[in-house]
Amino acid sequence: MSNRTYSEEELLSVLSAFGVTDVVKVARYGSGHINDTFKADDVRGVSYILQRINTDIFPDADGMMENISRVTSHIRSKGGRSLEVLGYKKPWRLYAFITGARTIDLIENADQAFLAANAFAQFQNTLADLPEPRLNEILPKFHNTVNRLKLLDEAAAADVKDRLKLVQREMDFINARREEAGRIVNAMASGEIPERITHNDTKINNVMLDEVTQQGVAVIDLDTVMPGSALYDFGDMVRTSTAAAAEDEKDLDKVFSRKEYFEALVKGYLKDAKFLNAAELDALAFSGRLITLTIGIRFLTDYLAGDTYFRTAYDDHNLVRCRTQLKMVQSMEDQRDEYERIVRETAKSL
Repeated sequence: MSNRTYSEEELLSVLSAFGVTDVVKVARYGSGHINDTFKADDVRGVSYILQRINTDIFPDADGMMENISRVTSHIRSKGGRSLEVLGYKKPWRLYAFITGARTIDLIENADQAFLAANAFAQFQNTLADLPEPRLNEILPKFHNTVNRLKLLDEAAAADVKDRLKLVQREMDFINARREEAGRIVNAMASGEIPERITHNDTKINNVMLDEVTQQGVAVIDLDTVMPGSALYDFGDMVRTSTAAAAEDEKDLDKVFSRKEYFEALVKGYLKDAKFLNAAELDALAFSGRLITLTIGIRFLTDYLAGDTYFRTAYDDHNLVRCRTQLKMVQSMEDQRDEYERIVRETAKSL
């Protein structure tokens, strides 16, 4: 996690090292938790994204940039739009700014949910024939819920900030769901669910939307593109895109999963995710519950460990985030039959 500040002189010096001069403005950009991101504009009206990679989180920055280079080149070779890497000098990298498009932090309507899900489905389709070798596994066991539980148990045992006594209700909620935590991991180990190239951070703000048509233009934030399960990507879409409130909403009465948005996600994703097998389809609705639980576990783990991973704005920020995730899990469980029906009927209709 980086909370450091940068002087304008320092940023201009980094840009100059990439050959970008005559900069008229450089300022923080976006709402990411991990890396430090800036947008720079030069006198010619050309814009760039300058980013300092958080190498505490991504120690294999070179392997990550190799993945990004391979993936973006493959997408562009097929006529798609993608991030364009203009330079990389560890830990800094420079991208061309994608013009005529915007990102949003929260889904504004069900149509956007459909478009976002379809953009990620197309992203996976495009990369299905990426030539060997296998992509680097940048963050091993990233969405492995069984491993996340192990890390939570270790953080609880250490209790370095004496916070465990404050989170017994959250621990009880998580413990009651341990039995199903390994469903996808075990299915991948048996070969029932195949390994695919996945994005692993499928929030709506990682899809660039055309400013005029609102259609998906490009998938961005490719740091965690690596081998994984397609279910992890869809599950994270359900977690973020069906949420009625922000990830750190303190009023849990405002936090629930919206059925109409879930249905839009399913329709948008299945429209182009033709590669899914029967086991993946069967676990599609479940993946939303599992990944939401997994992210809740991650927030709680970071809270118990002293807030060392996610950027926080106040002392119990990670605990607030954890509680919203667990409330979302409860909401999805309450609507389980409906969500399963939507998947079945959508799959049959396509």
